[in-house]
Amino acid sequence: MNATAYGNGKSRSGWRACAMGAATIAALLATTACESGGSDTANESKSSARPSATSSATATATPSGDSSGESEDGGGTGGESASGFPLCTLQDLSISATSYDPKGSDPVRRILLVATNTGDNKCDVQNAPEVTLGDAKGPARVLEGDASEEPFSLAPGEKAYAGLLATGGHMDTYDVKSMTLTLGSPGGETEAEDPVNVAMPVASFPADDGQRVTNWAPTEGLAMRPVTSRS
Repeated sequence: MNATAYGNGKSRSGWRACAMGAATIAALLATTACESGGSDTANESKSSARPSATSSATATATPSGDSSGESEDGGGTGGESASGFPLCTLQDLSISATSYDPKGSDPVRRILLVATNTGDNKCDVQNAPEVTLGDAKGPARVLEGDASEEPFSLAPGEKAYAGLLATGGHMDTYDVKSMTLTLGSPGGETEAEDPVNVAMPVASFPADDGQRVTNWAPTEGLAMRPVTSRS
């Protein structure tokens, strides 16, 4: 009986120890699991609070190369001439006329017109001057030649040239004892200025309906070539 009782007591004590051990292990496992889950949650919270690389790059992006190119090309000229200078007026210029015929030729038929910028600033000349010889009903017609219709600039002291052919030949003539000139209205923006008298190269010369004038040119040769080529 005593042996049996001893044996049963030892078994109960061992069972109690095992039960306590199992409970302790289970508690430790639960604590470890909770700590692991809490760490993951904290990491996720930190991750969601951190700004992404994509949003940061978008906020600091610089303008594209295309935008920069459009800005550089956008400046336009608004219809002005390439030089950017105003057209000359008669107040800016001094006009002279000289015979371009060989020395001793009679009568005078070819005349060189010279416009000198006597102002303080650059200005443009364009197209042909309007020249009226004596009692003509209107200005001489424009003679097509080497000179361009495009404007070009005259700095103070610089000159522009135009050629004048007084007679076209084989027509009735009249005596010219005076001549007037105006710059006209090359661009059509304003009303033409009143003509001014130009000193005659000689006391008088004949003219007819074949009279012609060339466009202003930057050189004497360009202005006179179409005039001197006429017989």
